[in-house]
Amino acid sequence: MTAHDAESPTPFPNNPVPLSRGTLMAVCLAICVAQIGIPLASPLIGEIQRDLGASATALAWIPAAFILPTAILELNFGVLGDLFGRKRLLVLGGLLITAGCLVVATATSMTQLIAGQVIAGLGAAAIFPTSLAVIVAGTREAVGRARALSYWALSLAFGAMIAPLISGFIAEHAHWGWAFVPLAVLGLVTAAVSRRWLVDSPRATAGRGLDGPGQLTIAVSLLALLYAVIEGASDGYSEPHIVLAFALSAASFIAFVAVERRSRAPMLRLDLFKTPAFAAAAAIGLLALFGFIGTAYALSIKLESVNHVSPLQAALPLALIQAVPLLLTPFLPKLLHHVHPRTLLVGGLLSLAAGELWMALLPGDATSLASMTGPILLMGVGFITMFSSLTAVAVGTVDIHYAGMASAVTSLVRETGQALGPAVMSAVALGTASGALADKLASSGLPPRALGVANAVNAEGGALAAANADLGSLSRTVAPLARQALESGLDLGMYICAGAALAGAVIAAVALRHSGAPGAMAIGTPDDEAAAATADSTITSSSAKALPSA
Repeated sequence: MTAHDAESPTPFPNNPVPLSRGTLMAVCLAICVAQIGIPLASPLIGEIQRDLGASATALAWIPAAFILPTAILELNFGVLGDLFGRKRLLVLGGLLITAGCLVVATATSMTQLIAGQVIAGLGAAAIFPTSLAVIVAGTREAVGRARALSYWALSLAFGAMIAPLISGFIAEHAHWGWAFVPLAVLGLVTAAVSRRWLVDSPRATAGRGLDGPGQLTIAVSLLALLYAVIEGASDGYSEPHIVLAFALSAASFIAFVAVERRSRAPMLRLDLFKTPAFAAAAAIGLLALFGFIGTAYALSIKLESVNHVSPLQAALPLALIQAVPLLLTPFLPKLLHHVHPRTLLVGGLLSLAAGELWMALLPGDATSLASMTGPILLMGVGFITMFSSLTAVAVGTVDIHYAGMASAVTSLVRETGQALGPAVMSAVALGTASGALADKLASSGLPPRALGVANAVNAEGGALAAANADLGSLSRTVAPLARQALESGLDLGMYICAGAALAGAVIAAVALRHSGAPGAMAIGTPDDEAAAATADSTITSSSAKALPSA
């Protein structure tokens, strides 16, 4: 759902085209394929680093490049679907995923790889809101909509679970680039199926339009922030271009706020944040997603680049994290209707923090699935419980007509947190590791010439490069020191992630003391059936889209 969908006083046509079986199949396939693209690269981080000689800074751009288009464009892609046709947008999304994956599969440099991720991310950004809009527009009755949304959510969850297994298995037997070929094929299949079987839903175009100034300012703000956080880890945060990037991010965000205040059709109504519970939900979402994805990113680096496990072995913990929400999704609606959202939110955040803390406390050589099952289960259960109740709070504390916009805001916050997780982990954990390695090298007793070589590698690519570089006999001394520094840096990063989840729990406990009862829906006009159905669908869909994308 988009902001504009939620604002429309008549969000559904009087006589919607019934959702056909072919349309539902096409939508479910599209959302599954789009979700596969998010965690697909996670088990390949080590292989990519060794093959392309990528620095820790460059690696942080791999997940960010795919997620950023969705974070930046989701609030307006629903409007594009209304203006140009949702069927066309789903076909275009599949083709962009194919094109992007082929660019990544043939990448011989990090620049090409990241460019391919951006192209594929644009395709996913087109599919996420459009596929949901097709379901909502094609189902008038609440029962039929709930059934269609359950298929949509399960398709998304299935894609999240199988993605790391696909890439891990293929990279085990072939070059890592081949892991993106199946998704390229699936993108073509998605485009063909949508073109052949999807029946385009009626669109309300009256009064519709893109919020160009708002879109531009929020895009510049997020891009400048990520650039400053990621590149500052290697260049130094006091460098003029990094300080300028932070300043540009802040100025663009201020401009975004000013633009949205004056717009007659804003992509984001800022007065929603006057509701304390809604503002708290946005802050909690940012903290929790940052911590969760940061921990998952640290885990992938620990397994592949530090302990050099196989891609498939690295994929198994990530797949288990994805499987937990898949198994719990059918039980979430009943849970949300019988347990107070504040209780679920605080409990989920505490479970998430406990899992992240446990993961940080594991020994550096604990790479087996059995040793990580405990923290993974805590993280998975805590995450899906937290985010489902978070969406219920965000949607349930605003006027019913703005339920779609409230859900869109939680999506924007979630994806911003997902992008910041790897960026901050790279800056804090890997930056700390490089400093620790420099200290270890200084006291290692290496001859001056060997010490100069080791320090040069550390200065150029950080502790991650020093741990994996082929330095001949020198590697026998440098690599263990680099791995020790990386383990301590990654542990520090996970402690910070756990602290973010705990901070979210405190905010939830304090700010949501007067939130509504279990199962309560949004404040507004309860006799408005269409708006109530919109609110219900946004809770279900946003809970499903909260699936982890490590």
